[in-house]
Amino acid sequence: MLHRLATSLRRPAVPPFAAAVRCLSSGSVDIKVPLNFWAGKRRTSQEKCNKENVYEPATGRVLCPLEPCGAAEVNQAVEAAKSAFGHWSKMSGMERAKIMIEAAHIIERRREEIAEIEVVNNGKSITEARLDVDSARLCIEYYAALATTLAGQHVQLPGGSFAYTRREPLGVCVGIGAWNFPFQIAAWKSAPALACGNSMVFKPSPVTPVTAVLLAEIYAMAGAPEGLYNVVQGGQETGSLLCHHPDVAKVSFTGSVPTGKKVSVLYTVQGSTL
Repeated sequence: MLHRLATSLRRPAVPPFAAAVRCLSSGSVDIKVPLNFWAGKRRTSQEKCNKENVYEPATGRVLCPLEPCGAAEVNQAVEAAKSAFGHWSKMSGMERAKIMIEAAHIIERRREEIAEIEVVNNGKSITEARLDVDSARLCIEYYAALATTLAGQHVQLPGGSFAYTRREPLGVCVGIGAWNFPFQIAAWKSAPALACGNSMVFKPSPVTPVTAVLLAEIYAMAGAPEGLYNVVQGGQETGSLLCHHPDVAKVSFTGSVPTGKKVSVLYTVQGSTL
């Protein structure tokens, strides 16, 4: 698998989101570029003292250092999402669907590269990783189609009057992912949020941080506004900062029951929806 990976990375037509992630050393993968992403590009965290190693599941070797985001970085990512929301929420469902479909097409074209990176990131088999990439693409396609159907209701009232309802996006949504389906969960959480006109800040599991940023780059390549989908890395402290942030309208969490209870308590205090 690593031999195939090396071959694919040497192709001159490989796009930046695949080529920038990895370089090969002694038959293994080393990640040299930042894994945080907001306002349209990869970012380096200022929380240097809290770096932790990320290990490749198949070999146990260090894959990359994890740069967790502190309060300053979380604020920057949320501000980027707020800025993108202003533009994205005013677009028609058809306009949003066009960009999401283009993202799905990019995923389809890059299926093998993404799957092989997911193998390194998560340790699962290449067969399962390919299915995960397919599921992510299908999810984005499904919600892209749904974006064109979102509408309110016309309600007839007595005396010839009427009322109508509107479906309005919430604003900045936060997604917190798990280790077992990193790329797939990133798509599952972002696709419905974006289809409805929201923006997102996503925090992947700190043990599988690699592929969520690929999805951020794919959305950007597809034409999404800068800051529409952002990725912040980190553990419990970063998650707590996101859940407590006053500009976050909704949190979607996938993970363990104990962590879920903590997220629920944190977000209930904030007073928004989980």
